[in-house]
Amino acid sequence: MSDDSRPTPSEASTGAPAGTRTAVVIPAAGRGVRLGPGAPKALRALNGTPMLIHAVRAMAASRSVSLVVVVAPPDGAAEVKSLLDAHALPERTDFLVVPGGESRQESVRLGLDALPPDHGVVLVHDAARPLVPVDTVDAVIEAVRDGARAVVPALPLADTVKEVEPAAGPGLPEPVVATPERARLRAVQTPQGFDRATLIRAHEEVTGDVTDDAGMVERLGVEVVAVPGHEEAFKVTRPLDLVLAEAVLARRRLNDGF
Repeated sequence: MSDDSRPTPSEASTGAPAGTRTAVVIPAAGRGVRLGPGAPKALRALNGTPMLIHAVRAMAASRSVSLVVVVAPPDGAAEVKSLLDAHALPERTDFLVVPGGESRQESVRLGLDALPPDHGVVLVHDAARPLVPVDTVDAVIEAVRDGARAVVPALPLADTVKEVEPAAGPGLPEPVVATPERARLRAVQTPQGFDRATLIRAHEEVTGDVTDDAGMVERLGVEVVAVPGHEEAFKVTRPLDLVLAEAVLARRRLNDGF
C-alpha cells in the first residue's frame, strides 16, 4: 500500500457493476477515554493485534467490499498507514488512510470525501467493533443493494428499559417516567450501510449532536431499516469488553482455527 492506496480493483475483479461497489469508512480518530489512558482505543491490542486491524479484516472478509477507508487521528495518519502495511490484509481489497477531524461526524465526512466515484454503497463501521461476523456485513450490503437507503444491524434487548428524568443532584435517585415496550426496541450495531448519495446528503444537511450516521439519515425523513445483528458485534469500550473479546477470539481459534 502506498501513501494513498493501491489501485482500485476493476469491476471484473470485484464482480460488481459501477454504482453497486461497496466501500467501508472506519472512523478511528477517537481517543477512547473509557478504556483509560494510553494509545487511542482503535490501536489497543486484542490478542496481540490492534483492534483496528481486526475491524479492517472483518470488513475486508466480505467479498463485496472493494475498498476500506480508515480515518486516522489527525496527527496519526502515517502511523496508521504503517500499521496496515505491517499486517496481512486481503489482496482483493484496497485500503486508504486519511486524517480525521475533531469529531466523529467530521471524520466520517472526510472519509466520504476520499471515496472514488464508482462506489455507490457505503458502510460506516466502528473501529471498536472488531469481531463482526462476515454474514452480518453481507446482510447489510445486500439490503442496500436491494433498495434500502439506510440499513442498521440490530439486536432485540434482553433487559427492560426505563426512561428517567435527570437526578435532582449528585448521588440522588433518578425518577422513572416511562417504560418503553421492549419488543419494539433494538440495540443498534455497525456496520451501518447506506446509499452513498443519501449519506452524503445527511452529512451536508444535518448538524448538531448525533450518535450514529443512521440517526442523521432519520433526520432527513428517510426510512432506516434493520437487519439482524450479531452478539459478537459488540462495542469494546471498557476493560471488561476487552476480556470478552479475547474470549471470543479464543473460542474462534478453538472452533474455526481463526
